[in-house]
Amino acid sequence: MKILERLHNPDSKYTVRQILRWLWRVMRGNRTQATLNAVIGILGVVCSLLMVWAMQRAIDMATGVRPGSFYWGVALMGVIIAGEFALGISKMWIKNILGVKAQNRMQQRMLDRLLRAEWRGKDRYHSGDIINRLEQDVQTVVNFITETLPNTLSVVGLFLGAFFYLMRMDFWLAVITVAILPLFFAVSRIYVAQMRKYTRRVRSSDSQVQSLLTEAVQNRMLIKTLEASDRMVDRLGDTQTALRWHVRQRTKFSIASTLFVNGGFSVGYLVAFLWGAVRLSARTITFGQMTAFLQLVYRIQGPARDLTRLAPAFVSVFTAAERLMELEEAPQEQLGEGVLLPAPCGVRLTDVTYAYEDSDLPVLNRLSFDFRPGTCTAILGETGAGKTTLVRLILALVRPQQGTIEIYSGQSGDPGTSRYSVSPLHRCNFVYVPQGNTLLSGTIRDNLLMGRPDATDDELWSVLHLVCGDFVAALPQGLDTVCTEAGGGLSEGQAQRIAIARALLRNRSVILFDEATSALDPDTERQLLGNILSDRSKTVIFITHRPAVVDYCDQVLRVE
Repeated sequence: MKILERLHNPDSKYTVRQILRWLWRVMRGNRTQATLNAVIGILGVVCSLLMVWAMQRAIDMATGVRPGSFYWGVALMGVIIAGEFALGISKMWIKNILGVKAQNRMQQRMLDRLLRAEWRGKDRYHSGDIINRLEQDVQTVVNFITETLPNTLSVVGLFLGAFFYLMRMDFWLAVITVAILPLFFAVSRIYVAQMRKYTRRVRSSDSQVQSLLTEAVQNRMLIKTLEASDRMVDRLGDTQTALRWHVRQRTKFSIASTLFVNGGFSVGYLVAFLWGAVRLSARTITFGQMTAFLQLVYRIQGPARDLTRLAPAFVSVFTAAERLMELEEAPQEQLGEGVLLPAPCGVRLTDVTYAYEDSDLPVLNRLSFDFRPGTCTAILGETGAGKTTLVRLILALVRPQQGTIEIYSGQSGDPGTSRYSVSPLHRCNFVYVPQGNTLLSGTIRDNLLMGRPDATDDELWSVLHLVCGDFVAALPQGLDTVCTEAGGGLSEGQAQRIAIARALLRNRSVILFDEATSALDPDTERQLLGNILSDRSKTVIFITHRPAVVDYCDQVLRVE
């Protein structure tokens, strides 16, 4: 209980028990690597103690105290060294192969949870901060679980083995060697509490630096056109200065603690050396035993030093665990198999009211409308009127505070019509083309196959033709043309047509376009709309300001 109290940080929103339970759940998926590291560590302890015994034996043979050839003693030491070398290689292999796999697995789990979390309309954490947590904090947690904890077992084993070995040779020397440890553990309470505060501040400042770097890289064009490069670099410098200050404070505290610990161990080693030298001069021990004394004292103090280093390791992993637990706080969407309705489908809103969490005024207030199956509807309204919010409600990304949103298959007035309140399980009936350039880095083929992974090349060319995307055939690599981040290398209009093609490949009953033709010239827009709307088997919803789109629609919804 006292150990848990020492680890508690009053500024943390989580208790020590909550963090430990979370770490235990994470450990379940990494038991193989942890077990292998523990076994290798224990074998390393055995080799280390055998090395002390073999060295004492070889020296006593060389000095004539023990009968036998010291060459055989040296040969035995060589065999033990080879064993330690093999264990070291095995440990390196496990760390580099299984360690990376464990880190990747945890990153995948965290990312999957983030992507499946409910969308709140406003991100709580900056994308740079999230990336920092997914990289640095995940690595800290995985290293602690797969390496630090298993190594602790071998450290304790080496400490106890060397202590009892030394006690068997000289009881009082063994007692003197470990007598200083209680003082260190008494001081650890102050150390842990302060170190947790410093580490949390360092990690937060590091996330701020990465967040600023991420924004600067993503908005290079804006920064250049505003001629704000110097200002952004200065902001980065100020943020880095704050990070360096927190690192300096933590380092000063860490150096003071290290000097205290190492000073105590150095005094202990000198006492052990003096004790052995006095006994050697009195001829109560052999030179081999003197060497064994010093080796054992070193093997006792080495693990003891490692045990004192567990405090900062616990501090780091607790801070990292807290930051990852914060990412998992968002409620998860409803999970299960999607409910796919036969086409065409309609969407009906009845007295829908919605307001964002940080606003008292509703974006939408008692809105009712029926997007009938097979129709094309234009949603019009001023900026900020709630058009995009309406699309998010239809896609079940957010839930209305009042009213209902239903998806149904069949005619609206038919009493036998199947209707459901929209949920994440009904999202499989929708296709959404958001505003702006939404292509990912990779080839044009990679982007299109996100809509339907099993699509053939003929189907890809067919849908590109439908959206006036025949320009792809004129590109040097065609479908395998590489796009950089956000469709770099293509014009806005080209990227927009590929995004529409990707959505149409998904082939769902309801298609939602959020200003999806804003980058097209009028002729291309008319041709594309004519191609898409020639088939009335889909329900199409446009958010638009463009008159050409309204001309193709059956009905108009004005949001004010």
